[in-house]
Amino acid sequence: MRKQYWWILAIYILMQLSGIVGLPILYSLGVTDSLVSIEGFVIWTVVSFALALIPILILANRTKEYPFERSEQATVGVAIGWMILGVFLAFLVQGIAGAIEMSLFKVDPGSENTSQLVDIALTYPIFFFVFIVIGPILEEIVFRKVIFGSLYTRFNFWISVLVSSLIFGIVHGELEHLLIYTSMGATFAFLYIKTKRLIVPIVTHVLMNAFAAITMINYDKLEELQKNLQHIIGGF
Repeated sequence: MRKQYWWILAIYILMQLSGIVGLPILYSLGVTDSLVSIEGFVIWTVVSFALALIPILILANRTKEYPFERSEQATVGVAIGWMILGVFLAFLVQGIAGAIEMSLFKVDPGSENTSQLVDIALTYPIFFFVFIVIGPILEEIVFRKVIFGSLYTRFNFWISVLVSSLIFGIVHGELEHLLIYTSMGATFAFLYIKTKRLIVPIVTHVLMNAFAAITMINYDKLEELQKNLQHIIGGF
């Protein structure tokens, strides 16, 4: 693995663990009134993610699209096409994985993790920027460019995508939805290798998170719309 990649992993891991030190610091400074306050979590998450994003982007830019050659990259037009198609592909894969989880493992389709993040963002809107934009950028650099890309230099696509996507799924902390997260990771890896441009899975990931947030925010309205449609259809 390239030296820059080790630094990226180190920064990302430190960012994830930084709350252990950061939250007590906020409390000692009087910024929060509790060590486990939601406000402190939001403040430290925004600060730590933003601070980690800068060096990670600089380090990632030094390797461009390695392990792929510039000549292999899809054209801008093709890349945009895959960004759009990638969203529909991601929805399809997510739907299939969700159906398998429900039918075989009797797992509820909703994501508690996503629901909690959206609830926090509704109270602190700046958190939406972390959830929808910064998070996906960091995850695609770490899990697709660094982990998947490094594995791909030594192994075939299937081994590389399986290992990197499983790690991606485990890190999200919802093992009951491991199949969904792993399948999404595999979809993003496919988009990356198909276009040789990391921006493609990044944009797709951002759009997916944005859709999840919008759906959760308007869940009650969507549920009411669904009931109205059922009444209309039932009347014919």
